[in-house]
Amino acid sequence: MLNEDINAAEVRVVNSDGSQLGIMQVDKAVAIAREQDLDLVLIAPQASPPVCRVMDYGKYKFEQQKHEREAKKNQKVVELKEIRLSVNIGDNDLNTKLTHAIKFLGEGNKVKASIRFRGREMAHTSLGTEVMERFAEALSDYGSVEKGAKLEGRSMQMTIAPLKK
Repeated sequence: MLNEDINAAEVRVVNSDGSQLGIMQVDKAVAIAREQDLDLVLIAPQASPPVCRVMDYGKYKFEQQKHEREAKKNQKVVELKEIRLSVNIGDNDLNTKLTHAIKFLGEGNKVKASIRFRGREMAHTSLGTEVMERFAEALSDYGSVEKGAKLEGRSMQMTIAPLKK
């Protein structure tokens, strides 16, 4: 809340340089702020009496937005990359898929390994579990299993998250 919008009778006022001005009426505090071409800003409404600070509110808001932009710039969005395996995958194919998974985990992304069972493969879901375990074992140096291999309908899925650095 700013200036006249503050609806308390008395407030504790802190000057722009951090010094205490004491407890006073709101209109007197607003007058002091206006003399300095600044605003009276309510910073602790729950205190008794509420605490207000004399500051340049426009500059304060600008600084806050600047900090938020900086924080947003430094954020990393984690993507979920999918790698499809099969029940009867060959060693070389598995190594190729592992190379891709290692690259994805190195970039900080999560990897979702999935196996789709077709036809009679549904009778041998244990083979799919073995392939998933081999895949997870090979990636243990680069990531940890976040969600274990789980059969959902005709597909089995597992999620691997990168290790924290």
